[in-house]
Amino acid sequence: MAINTKEEKKNKIFTPTFKRNWKLFKQSTMGKIGLSIISLFGILAVIQPLFFLSGYWSETVYDPVVGYDPIEVTLLIVECPKNAEYPTEKYEKPRDCPGDGEISDRMVMPFKPMAKPGDYYDTFLQPAPPSSEHWLGTDSLGRDVFSQIMEGSQVAFMLGFMSATLSVGIATLLGTIAAFWGGRVDAYLMRQSDLILMLPQLPLLLIMAALYRFKVWHLALVLGLLGGLGGLVISVKSQALQVKVKPFVDSARVTGGTKFKIMTSHILPNVAPIALLFMVFGVTGAIFAESTLSYLGLLNIDMSWGMMIYLAQTDGYIFSGLRYWWLVLPAGLSVTFLSGGFYLVGRGLDDVFNPRLRKR
Repeated sequence: MAINTKEEKKNKIFTPTFKRNWKLFKQSTMGKIGLSIISLFGILAVIQPLFFLSGYWSETVYDPVVGYDPIEVTLLIVECPKNAEYPTEKYEKPRDCPGDGEISDRMVMPFKPMAKPGDYYDTFLQPAPPSSEHWLGTDSLGRDVFSQIMEGSQVAFMLGFMSATLSVGIATLLGTIAAFWGGRVDAYLMRQSDLILMLPQLPLLLIMAALYRFKVWHLALVLGLLGGLGGLVISVKSQALQVKVKPFVDSARVTGGTKFKIMTSHILPNVAPIALLFMVFGVTGAIFAESTLSYLGLLNIDMSWGMMIYLAQTDGYIFSGLRYWWLVLPAGLSVTFLSGGFYLVGRGLDDVFNPRLRKR
């Protein structure tokens, strides 16, 4: 049966190629593990709004920024020993006092001057440990930590894909132009990439964020430009140069194809796989950059994983060991696992697009 439309021709070419690449990707153990991790965080990012829309969660309690759940508790007032008196029979280190179910008399005195050690004090427990109502506990302001992890997933995906798409789009276009046109155009673009590569990106981001108080989309724009104008252009250009000398490009040139037609129809599609690979790795860098700047308090953002760790540090809980583990560990592991997931997917795609790495 004859193929009558361009879409049918594209589908006939694209579908077998996709199936072949997907089959190769499934042979990569690292790729499958990474995709599973990304899928898990993707579910977390999507499910939070559904909880609010369905009424399963109340925004007054579970909103990651303004939510609050007052948990009333009765604590025993104790007098903590002086630093030179440790260890004692009850407390081994200064951070062990007050213990679980206890509160220091110095914390109570401003609110209840007549209280003394041995009395009981009614208060609100914040931060609260994990429970059936709050699966990962609450922070020092009574906000649900699990909801904050979900919110952080949304920020990570949005920032990662925005910055990676921008950087790969710019680098793919400029790298292809440099390879195809050559000459002064190539020389100018390569010197530009060298100049961007010379810039120390992390100190540059720290200075810019401190001066302008970046929002998420500001950071995505800066990361996209730095990545798209830097070393990624050189990598894409080297790939485009290999495609440029292929026989099918010479055939297109001999048959009268214009430079624009050859570049868009023959070179760009063959550079796209390596661009996709760089895009996946770019998401990892964006997540780490956001976490670093948020941890330092340099981003104008309501909630993210880096912001969670920053708040735990400013409240003094980050140095309490594992006593308040839910304030730091979930956010830190989220950054590590999602970044690692994208890295593993990138390794899996490398096996697909690089025949030399495939298992024989």
